[in-house]
Amino acid sequence: MPSTRTNTTSTTGTRTTETTTTAPGVRSTPRERARAAFTRDILDIARRQIAESGAAALSMRAVARELEVASSALYRYFPSRDALLTALIIDAYSALADRAQAAHARVPADDFLGRWQAVCHAVRDWARDSPHEYALVYGSPVPGYAAPQETTEAAGRLPYLLLGVVRDAWAAGALGEPADAETPALSAQMAEQARYLAAATGLEDLPDVVLVRAVIAWTQVFGAVSLELFGHLVGGFADNAPFFATSVDLMAHAVGLRART
Repeated sequence: MPSTRTNTTSTTGTRTTETTTTAPGVRSTPRERARAAFTRDILDIARRQIAESGAAALSMRAVARELEVASSALYRYFPSRDALLTALIIDAYSALADRAQAAHARVPADDFLGRWQAVCHAVRDWARDSPHEYALVYGSPVPGYAAPQETTEAAGRLPYLLLGVVRDAWAAGALGEPADAETPALSAQMAEQARYLAAATGLEDLPDVVLVRAVIAWTQVFGAVSLELFGHLVGGFADNAPFFATSVDLMAHAVGLRART
């Protein structure tokens, strides 16, 4: 079968991406493989720089120096430092979502509490394995950098996965009452925001209060990860793992997720 190769160059915000597709069974050209390998080298060195000096210190010139090429060569792959940062951010979001998705897929579909726990623990595991990448996407903003719209899809994969567990439990009639029966009603402003979020995420079938509880639980879980990762729990617990597991279970209970019977 003849090769069907399409080269598409698109620019969104500060990043220019160039993609090449080939027909099934057709090997990429040496030039394409060399370009992909050099792109990986750029990203690997940039990650190492961020780990050593922080994202704010990322420098195209320093990356080029380590690669032993002229800095102008890098601009054929990433047109600016911000474009390189964007690629790193998308890679980090994607790696985290992939880890969570893999853990989620190992749990039976009707075990909603188990799915919630699997995703949450995968987040903590990935953050501990990749602390600098976690800090890049969930830590302090990089001065002078404004994330373009193209990061949104990658960033949304994880919360959609977690909120999807709650949606599935609700649809199956398996979502219990929240732990606190005295939970106050949503204010008019919060209810309006919940409807906006539901429309943006395709979760219109979830009641406003259920969606808000789920988002609050998600932020609390991430708060526990961040506090541990950035050293704010030092001196509090001898072992943070049981604390995190308890946080995950309490937040699941607050949303209404229960163990299978």
